[in-house]
Amino acid sequence: MSELQGGPGALFAIGGAEDKLKKRTVLQEFVEAAGGSKARIVVVPTASALGPDVVDVYRALFAALGAESVVGVRPENREDADDPAFIAPLNDATGIFMTGGNQLKLAGVVTGTAFGRAVTAAHARGAAVGGTSAGASILAEHMIAFGRSGATPRQRMSQLSNGLGLVQGAIVDQHFAQRNRYGRLLSLVAQSPGLLGIGVDEDTAAVVRGTHLEVVGRGAVTIFDGTRITSNAHNAKRSEPILASGVVLHVLPATATFDLQNRVLLSYGPQPPAEEIAEMAAAEADLRKLAKEIAAEGVSPRYYEEHKRRAGRRTAKSAKTANTAKSSIGAGESRPGATEPIRAGADTDSPDPTQADSGNP
Repeated sequence: MSELQGGPGALFAIGGAEDKLKKRTVLQEFVEAAGGSKARIVVVPTASALGPDVVDVYRALFAALGAESVVGVRPENREDADDPAFIAPLNDATGIFMTGGNQLKLAGVVTGTAFGRAVTAAHARGAAVGGTSAGASILAEHMIAFGRSGATPRQRMSQLSNGLGLVQGAIVDQHFAQRNRYGRLLSLVAQSPGLLGIGVDEDTAAVVRGTHLEVVGRGAVTIFDGTRITSNAHNAKRSEPILASGVVLHVLPATATFDLQNRVLLSYGPQPPAEEIAEMAAAEADLRKLAKEIAAEGVSPRYYEEHKRRAGRRTAKSAKTANTAKSSIGAGESRPGATEPIRAGADTDSPDPTQADSGNP
């Protein structure tokens, strides 16, 4: 897309740690959604504790990916966020990108201010609005302010704050699998079953266009749907585990699309490129080999003795056959006798190593 076509733009909730050196798939998709070679991108680093360097990094990245212009705008407090000088660059932007950092600070500065309203207005007229890490969480109507990691949902595990409301009816969490944030997102869904829980892995984006979500990048997007949940969140005490039964789980890899309104999977795309399939096949073969080696660790000595006897008989038989064949061919010709190395799991007639007697009860 070279120019804004009217209607709301795409939303990019990026799970953090997006690739900045190699394929840069997620960032490339954002630049394309912002207008490609005519993209005018505003970087908002308010959440970051870093100085001007963070803007310099994204300016170089977006320029290398073809954007026409990249500027940084950094309101540090609510007074800045109501200052027309900070808001003006947003009025001409085709893309707005919010960096990672302290999401509570970002919410405290942006939401409910003229700056936040300008971001919303830019999205409504077609600008792509995205963010990574903290910048992803603030896109939702309800934003995770902070919380603890862990797989088990517990009471008081996290706390919500107001977001920009660009993604309605959802909570967005980031660094999802890498920081084990399943429990905190599920606890919030248990407390507010009407909200979809959307967890985004690193170097991955949940790209929302209208009511459809598409997954872009290397990881996955995990969705918790609590429509039919049974929970004790209303009376769980302190940090007790929360009952969460009947939650519908969706784990969506790249190319999968999801209907946020009807809460159903719409489609998933083609197979990965051939080279990636080959890499996965090689990795699977290595894992199978390792599994056999691990399984053989507990095999009893009797199995190896029997295996060795059988292999010896096969070697002797092969040698005898070879000698017979050798005597029937012309002088100067020879054929090597077939031998077979002794290795665990090689004999298809031998018992399964994992079923052999290991001597343990």
